[in-house]
Amino acid sequence: MAVTTWTAAASADDVWKVLADGWLFPLWVVGACRIRGVDDTWPEPGSRLHHSVGVWPVVIDDHTESLACDPGKRLELQARAWPLGEARVVLTLRPSGEDTEIEIEEDLTHGPGGLLPRPLRAGALHVRNLETLKRLAMLAEGRA
Repeated sequence: MAVTTWTAAASADDVWKVLADGWLFPLWVVGACRIRGVDDTWPEPGSRLHHSVGVWPVVIDDHTESLACDPGKRLELQARAWPLGEARVVLTLRPSGEDTEIEIEEDLTHGPGGLLPRPLRAGALHVRNLETLKRLAMLAEGRA
């Protein structure tokens, strides 16, 4: 899995509020362009975000499902964007004084992207997830 970390100048609670608001998903996830719906129980396990990925007019409608949730600490997701594939994503929050270290682990689990050699795949995911974490941190810092 590609592992990327970023420190937000916000509490873990503030970061969690962004993660728990499914309607904010396209504001921090690189590649997501809109939300079509959010299950009422988000981010409880089994709940889904119904999103689109891509750049208009070429967008793919699919969903991301919560696999595990430890509020304020950890969120595990299965992100889909078929026919591109699927990825397992784990977000972990670690308080560090008044700040929060955010870690994201991601790897492709299904689809053609998994054919890329692991080092190439991990490098591409790291670059994308660095921007994703910066966006997540800015949203949390703005809420703080």
